[in-house]
Amino acid sequence: MDRLIVIKGAGDLATGIAHRLFRSGFQIIMTELAQPTVIRRTVSFAEAVFNGVAVVEGVTAVKTEINKAVQIVNEGKIAVVIDESATVVELCKPWGVVDAILAKRNLGTQLGDAPVVIGVGPGFTAGVDVHAVVETKRGHYLGQVITQGQALPDTGIPGEIAGYTQERILRAPGKGIFQSLCRIAQQVEAGEIVAQVNGLPVRATISGVLRGLLRDGLTVTPGLKVGDIDPRCVPEHCYAISDKARSVGGGVLEALLLLGGWPEEPCFESHRSVANQVAAINQ
Repeated sequence: MDRLIVIKGAGDLATGIAHRLFRSGFQIIMTELAQPTVIRRTVSFAEAVFNGVAVVEGVTAVKTEINKAVQIVNEGKIAVVIDESATVVELCKPWGVVDAILAKRNLGTQLGDAPVVIGVGPGFTAGVDVHAVVETKRGHYLGQVITQGQALPDTGIPGEIAGYTQERILRAPGKGIFQSLCRIAQQVEAGEIVAQVNGLPVRATISGVLRGLLRDGLTVTPGLKVGDIDPRCVPEHCYAISDKARSVGGGVLEALLLLGGWPEEPCFESHRSVANQVAAINQ
C-alpha cells in the first residue's frame, strides 16, 4: 500500500481537497475533462489542462499523460490527466479514490475502486457506492464525514455570501462561445456588462469583485454558470482557496484516516513498475 490518491475532478473544490491532502503527505493524481468549464480558475488545478502547469498556494500541478502520471507524482508534484472515464484508477491501483466531480449524481464511482472511496456532496450513499460522503452544503454540517447515508440534497440555490445567493452567480444568456470583457479580481458594478455569448451580454447582477469567470472560447449553453461575483470586495480572496474548499478538504482527510488509517510509506519502486505497465499498454 502507498499514499496515492486519485481525485476525480480538478475544479476549485477538488483543488482545495488536493491541496490539503498533498500538504498532509499524500500523493495526488487528478482527472479532468479535455475542456473543463471551471469558474474559479485562479485556484483550480484544472487550469493545468490549458496551461500545462497550475500553481495554487505554493503547490504545483502538472498536466501529463496517464503513463507519466506516476513520474510527476514521484517528482513531488500533483499530476493532472485528461481522463474522463478515470481509467487511471484501474491502472495505478490507488490507496484512495475521491469523487469530487460535483455532478450531484454518481457517474461511475464504486466501492471496489480502492481500499477507501469517498464521494463529495450529493449523489452518493455511504456504504453502497462509497465508503464515506463529505458534506458540501454551506452551513452547520459543511465538511462533515458521513459513514451511513447521504449528503444533504442539492437545493439548486448557491450558498449565501454576504447576504447574496443566486444574485452573485453569472449565467449564460444563450448558447454560443463565451468571451469575457473583464478579468478575475476586477471590481464590477451592478448592471455592468462583464462578458458576452455570441454578442448577448452577461451583466453583473450585484456589485463586487469577479471571483471567478469562465475561460474565453468555451462553448456554453443557456443558464450555464459562467461567473461568480463576491460582494465582500476583497481581490486577494480570488487567489486563495475558499473556506468551503478548505472545510471539505479537511473532511476528506478525516475520512481517509478514519476509514483507512495512516497508509504505509510510499513504495516508489512499485510506482515505477505501475508506470512501466501503463507505458506498455499505451504503446
